[in-house]
Amino acid sequence: MSPRLARYAWAVLAWNVAVILWGAYVRASGSGAGCGAHWPLCNGVVVPRGASITTLVEFSHRLTSGLALISVVILLVWTWRSVRAPHPARTAAACSVVFILSEAAVGAGLVLFRLVADNASMARAMFMAAHLTNTFILLASLTLTAHWLSGGAPIVPRARRLGDALIALGFAGLLLTGVSGAVAALGDTLFPSGSLGQALSADLSATSHLLIRLRVLHPALAISTALALIAAASRSSGRTEPACREARLVMSLAAVQIAAGFLNVLLLAPVWMQLVHLLIADAVWISYVLFAAALLGSPSAATRSAQAA
Repeated sequence: MSPRLARYAWAVLAWNVAVILWGAYVRASGSGAGCGAHWPLCNGVVVPRGASITTLVEFSHRLTSGLALISVVILLVWTWRSVRAPHPARTAAACSVVFILSEAAVGAGLVLFRLVADNASMARAMFMAAHLTNTFILLASLTLTAHWLSGGAPIVPRARRLGDALIALGFAGLLLTGVSGAVAALGDTLFPSGSLGQALSADLSATSHLLIRLRVLHPALAISTALALIAAASRSSGRTEPACREARLVMSLAAVQIAAGFLNVLLLAPVWMQLVHLLIADAVWISYVLFAAALLGSPSAATRSAQAA
């Protein structure tokens, strides 16, 4: 196994997290329409000249996204040339390419259908939900690629157990929490509140926009998911040290994320806090993927996989 390839895989994961955060800034700053309803061109040209700030923000996001796509394709080629089948990193790297392409497709749809800037339709909310789900699956694929290229044990099928059901429940909870968070962040961007009291009143008002009323779902889902994560992580007792280490990280990050969520509400969701909140959410997701991989991995399968490298 090439240490350089493993380091590159982790770097690609980090780069994609940075691109995701920049994409969130595009949404939060209202710059999504900076290139007009044009994709992949920007305002009908390849490189905009004399561009406004919103155009520069959107165009830079497209450039960084393009670099992310190239980096993932390189990761796939390098992985397939370096490890032999049935090494699991080959499959994970291929999935990474599939989901970064679908990530680009969803982003293009947001632009072409004008579901950006001040658009407050439920169609935009559904696109945001699909975007977040695809993003999480992309991050999971990249995480597993890096994990397995670093010598992680492959996941092997097992008989059904309560611990596996709890792990699956944790993944479902994280996805639902992420989707509700994306919708809540959209509501915060489109309908900012002047005070905490005004925000809470709007959340509970039957006359408020649906995006505002949906915000109350996010904290409830976040707390429920945190409890599910603790339950799933507690199943690492008596397992391998990597699983125990990742379990402690998951529980720590989940606690930090809950605190960040409360702070985000108290501060009325400023852009910088939204980005911090999203960064921690990505960290929780990545750490949970690593925890599940460590818990479900087979050391004997890891030996066979290393021999195939």
